[in-house]
Amino acid sequence: MKLKPLGDRVVVKQLEAEETTKSGIILTGSSKEKPQEAEVVAVGPGGIVDGKEVKIEVNIGDKVIYSKYSGTDVKLGKDEYIIIKQSDILAVVE
Repeated sequence: MKLKPLGDRVVVKQLEAEETTKSGIILTGSSKEKPQEAEVVAVGPGGIVDGKEVKIEVNIGDKVIYSKYSGTDVKLGKDEYIIIKQSDILAVVE
């Protein structure tokens, strides 16, 4: 089964949380904060959304930073994804 987003939606897969801090402290499961960085795995077609034309500006494979409390969590098999609006993407990491 595949996810095909509609309109201005983007499907992202969250990157793994850091296991250790920069100073070398090992973090336990409850101490790790979910990163706001993810990889784009699917993009919608864009088009007219809420009366305005939306052009999709991200591509599959891009690493992006998105708003902290945005999106809908979806689980397909063992994989977990987040479906967000393109407007919730803050930056593309190069």
